[in-house]
Amino acid sequence: MRRIIFGKNMFCPWCHSRQVYCSENRYRCRHCRKPFSLLSGTWLNDIKLSLRTFWSLLWCWTQKIPVLQTIKLCHLSEKTVRFWFREFRLHLPDLEPILSGQVQMDEAYFKNLSLLMAKQIGSKKIARQVIFKNSVNKSEAANFLFQYIQPKSILQTDGGGIYRGINNWWPVTHKKDIHRKFEFGLTSEIEGMFGNLRTFIRRMYHHATPEYLPEYVSEFCLRFSSPEMFSSPSNYLAKTNLACSNLY
Repeated sequence: MRRIIFGKNMFCPWCHSRQVYCSENRYRCRHCRKPFSLLSGTWLNDIKLSLRTFWSLLWCWTQKIPVLQTIKLCHLSEKTVRFWFREFRLHLPDLEPILSGQVQMDEAYFKNLSLLMAKQIGSKKIARQVIFKNSVNKSEAANFLFQYIQPKSILQTDGGGIYRGINNWWPVTHKKDIHRKFEFGLTSEIEGMFGNLRTFIRRMYHHATPEYLPEYVSEFCLRFSSPEMFSSPSNYLAKTNLACSNLY
């Protein structure tokens, strides 16, 4: 933890002096004389768990151990586990890739929410947008293209009305599947992503409410596009804004 937060050399987070010493399980700066702890200034500053328990919790989350299993492994309440799993989600970096080449795009509907998602074929790049109503119109689909899909890409969708004439709104080559004619080849990958998303939520969190669904979607997409971030607790902490260099 110390190496992740401070790097090779310990320093004061307030004045950046390296003239620090340890005093009664806390640190103190000889230059500005201010005391600080290992986690001062980070989003873990007010943590009430032991670092051993915290590390175990983070390991469970990075390895996709379900909530109910984590409760048993870490000997914590469900409320505590869900609180910390949410903290881990909220501190993920916000990556918004621009897709190009062949791009598959589709939408899914949940209770009071709609999800637009696109995937660049042959890569792990995914773009997504949660719309807080139970439908998507052509204007919202076009705005999604403006933000996330590079001009002159090949856009592959189903035959939904919201995509009709979309190439007149944005310079893409539009190809479509007609599902009622049993055409699925152009959208098979993005359809599979929606299925994987539902499976991930059900296995990891057991259920989803509209309040937390956008967070689950962001976590799922990052797990897919940046798996190295979740390979260990240390990799996750190194990629988030925990380090002092990002805070001061």
